Amino acid sequence: MTTTSDRTAARDTQRGDGAATSTSIPAAGVTPPMPEGEVRVDVADLSHQLLGRWADLRAKARATAGEERFQRIEGLSLTEHRERVMDQVKQLVEIGQVHRGFPTRLGGQDDAGGNLAGFEELVAADPSLQIKAGVQWGLFAAAILHLGTPEQQDRLLPAAMDASVPGAFAMTETGHGSDVASIATTATFDPATQEFVVHTPFRGAWKDYLGNAAVNGTAAVIFAQLVTNGVNHGVHAFYAPIRETTADGAAGAFLPGVGGEDDGLKGGLNGIDNGRLHFTHVRVPRENLLARYGQVAEDGTYTSPIDSPGRRFFTMLGSLVQGRVSLDGAAITASKLGLTTAVTYGNQRRQFNAASPVDEVVILDYGTHQRRLIPRIAQTYAMHFAHDRLLDLFDLVFSGENDTPESREDLETMAASLKPMSTWFALDTLQEAREACGGAGFLTENRITSLRADMDVYVTFEGDNTVLLQLVAKRLLADYGKEFKDISPGQMARFVVEQAADAALHRTPLKRAAQTIADVGDPRRAAGHLKDVGNQRELLTDRVETMVADVAAALRPAQKATPEKAAELFNEHQHELIEMAKAHADLLHWEAFTQALETIEDAGTRQVLTWVRDLFGLTVIERNLAWYLINGRLSAQRARIVTGYIDRLVARLRPHAQDLVDAWGYGPEHLRAKIASGAEQVRQDEAREYYRQLRASGDEPVSEKSIKAREKAAAKAAARGGSKAARR
Repeated sequence: MTTTSDRTAARDTQRGDGAATSTSIPAAGVTPPMPEGEVRVDVADLSHQLLGRWADLRAKARATAGEERFQRIEGLSLTEHRERVMDQVKQLVEIGQVHRGFPTRLGGQDDAGGNLAGFEELVAADPSLQIKAGVQWGLFAAAILHLGTPEQQDRLLPAAMDASVPGAFAMTETGHGSDVASIATTATFDPATQEFVVHTPFRGAWKDYLGNAAVNGTAAVIFAQLVTNGVNHGVHAFYAPIRETTADGAAGAFLPGVGGEDDGLKGGLNGIDNGRLHFTHVRVPRENLLARYGQVAEDGTYTSPIDSPGRRFFTMLGSLVQGRVSLDGAAITASKLGLTTAVTYGNQRRQFNAASPVDEVVILDYGTHQRRLIPRIAQTYAMHFAHDRLLDLFDLVFSGENDTPESREDLETMAASLKPMSTWFALDTLQEAREACGGAGFLTENRITSLRADMDVYVTFEGDNTVLLQLVAKRLLADYGKEFKDISPGQMARFVVEQAADAALHRTPLKRAAQTIADVGDPRRAAGHLKDVGNQRELLTDRVETMVADVAAALRPAQKATPEKAAELFNEHQHELIEMAKAHADLLHWEAFTQALETIEDAGTRQVLTWVRDLFGLTVIERNLAWYLINGRLSAQRARIVTGYIDRLVARLRPHAQDLVDAWGYGPEHLRAKIASGAEQVRQDEAREYYRQLRASGDEPVSEKSIKAREKAAAKAAARGGSKAARR
């Protein structure tokens, strides 16, 4: 099997004209030769560093994802794909791939961060397998772990961990997707029987889109409004069997009172048996209320360690944040797979004779092709490093090392910031990668279209992206408000003056004129300003801070308004809220990248990655140039320089593109794309050799175009000769 290091070795044996000096099939593209002494990426070292804190676990999981038995087989029927993925889930249990995050007393290793680091790699095998595993262990079993008591964990987790009880996570309802607090399913306590009566009162209350619900699930964690002694205590979780188990351990018929439907064929992820569930007065024993955050006594008395219903609800949901964390990592992996395929193909595929009469041009040498792919490589690196920080924070919280309300809130906010950006980016990047590969990218054998279809629903998994960004925006506004909670009138007056001064400086021509004078018409000076790390940080940070201040000012009247007027005002500014949250995520990505540069020891690698970081930062600024101009943060001259300097960085990084994607560490067993296997290079070399021999033989047909050109030249020469004779 060809590995990443094999690809690098093959690439290094190639000459600048693309002809291989080795007789082996090159599995990488042709990297243009660099001048003597030019910086280079140490691919092996960078690849190891990118594996991160849990390098061994991630490498092992990646190797598992590359095994043929876990790989997706294209073209399977719905039933076949589901059966294959369910069988793969059982194989993951056999090899001990999935238990690291569970308690040691139950056979786990209490390693929350390492568990997620490995789990994310499964997307390279088949996104359906990753999500099916996520349903079983990241949602169903995790709900028991994080919402249950130690007794409930000991009683219910072993069967969930070994998948002998496949389970559904029954939270989302047809009528209430992201608005979990408003779900309509109820669980009413009956003290006479010591049971909760779980009921879906109308069609919109059916649980929907649930993995394991259509075929495989024999139990579910059901989220419902807990009602006891006539009081609704809000959403809680209940463990309940939903199907009989046959003699061979398979799922049988629904149990009495439980019903459901198969969601059927979907736009992607068809290896998962998504379905709907509904409950008609289903009785659940009192001891199956997952009772870590809420308990009901025999007489129906409700107690909770968290007095506030709102804080209790968000604490319960926050304990399940690992789904958003893992989706962020999986989406980044999908982007890496698509870009590696597109860059490798772009380094091998030749098209048009723009620069040579005998050789077609490698398509990654075209500026437009570089512009569509290389900035995306930069953004993928930024997202990778930010995800590493998210994983660290997740591990700090769930290992218990720093499990405080504040750290949990930070984790939830960071996950809600990064997951929308990476999942949207994955869809957009896979589409761009598909187009960059032309018709070949549309073939299923090259995987990009299938991967994009599977990634589509990630933007609404574990919270709709737009809703998540609203949560981020509210947190930013809350933090901003805390700064003024105890402010004195004198301090507020100074703040108002400072805001007015800021507007006078930035939102009038004064600041822009100062920039123009400082640059004195010299583009190099303006570019120097833009590539300075301090100036990049200031531009990105200032945008977030200014947007937060502006939105806070716009929403301040809501504090004294009626609920209706406050909701109307909030609705009017939703767009600004979302843009503010996106700007915050961009800053998180840039800061994580900048911090990661400090850990790179190899000088050449650090220099190349610094260019990559600059490219990411300036691409963010270019994307938001209108804001920077309107708000006076950039002069027109510096704004024009942004795009020009980006083009310079892209050209500078073009020789390193293959190294940068190879360092992600995904081999042919993960890409599974024929156009990235080296086959295209063989085809191109064969064609070039054929034409070389044809030219050398003297048998090459003469083109009509060249004949006409010679005839035209001869006619011109004859005309000139006749003119001279006439003059004589």
